[in-house]
Amino acid sequence: MKRGILIGIAGASGSGKTLVAQNIYKKLGSDKVVLIQEDSYYKDLSNIPFNARVGRNFDHPDAFDHDHLYQQVNDLLEGKSISHPIYDYTTHCRSKNVQEVGPHKVIFLEGILVLSDARLRDLMDIKVFVSTDPDICFIRRLNRDITERGRDVASVIKQYMDTVRPMYIQFIEPSKRHADIIIPEGGENRVAIDILTTKIKFLLSDIEDT
Repeated sequence: MKRGILIGIAGASGSGKTLVAQNIYKKLGSDKVVLIQEDSYYKDLSNIPFNARVGRNFDHPDAFDHDHLYQQVNDLLEGKSISHPIYDYTTHCRSKNVQEVGPHKVIFLEGILVLSDARLRDLMDIKVFVSTDPDICFIRRLNRDITERGRDVASVIKQYMDTVRPMYIQFIEPSKRHADIIIPEGGENRVAIDILTTKIKFLLSDIEDT
């Protein structure tokens, strides 16, 4: 029997997915909630030269190790601990270090393609899509990649035009049809955050009473 609650949060890069999860996290309490990010499960590219890694399409489903992600999410839901991978965005390689994550009652799974994988969807109690204007998403991504991931403006723009935008149209936006809830404006939508938090508390009360 499933012992945890899984909330899937999808949307474009820079849409505010993480902020949605963090705002609910604050309301529910850190002892009950863990955030798992799909980005941590990028396939390790250490076996190919750095210049070849940079040119990879990181917004295609094949860029992710969804088999490993599915297994670890399933383990968390069953009350097991996992060795969560750590990904280095500056080198496009998986770190040799891992983070030990214990079981939590509520698991947020956040990522651009988490609603595109049928196996992951089948595990989810609530499926959320964060819908934000593309220009806002691009500005946020530009700022993040420059300040946090060591990229320059030209490379961010090229990646956005070559892969990010086309993959959003092909894979991410169509996954919206699987969502139970669509949140405009991301984590700034306080009404949607409150409604979602209330629903999660209701589900949480059910498993705590059993």
